[in-house]
Amino acid sequence: MARTLTGVVSSDKRDKTITVMITSRETHPTYKKQFKITRKYTAHDEKNEAHEGDTVMIAETRPISKTKTWTLVKVIEKSHGKVELKDEVTQVEETSEEGEE
Repeated sequence: MARTLTGVVSSDKRDKTITVMITSRETHPTYKKQFKITRKYTAHDEKNEAHEGDTVMIAETRPISKTKTWTLVKVIEKSHGKVELKDEVTQVEETSEEGEE
């Protein structure tokens, strides 16, 4: 059985290739403190069905290229789109009080 991992797509800019970020928690052997480790895997996406922000499952496979040894199994959850923050410019009207003396 092939090893499978679940993570979030961080890049889908290349053709038939996605970059998946896998976050896991590990414990330091001496200090016993837990910390997060984020690893990036390059996976083969034959149909270009995964997009940035999607949660996907990838499986280990034969080497497809120099860096690709994983392939996309399925898209678990689609992303809900990108959030864009608008830069709102609030103009403050300046009032001059020249008549008050």
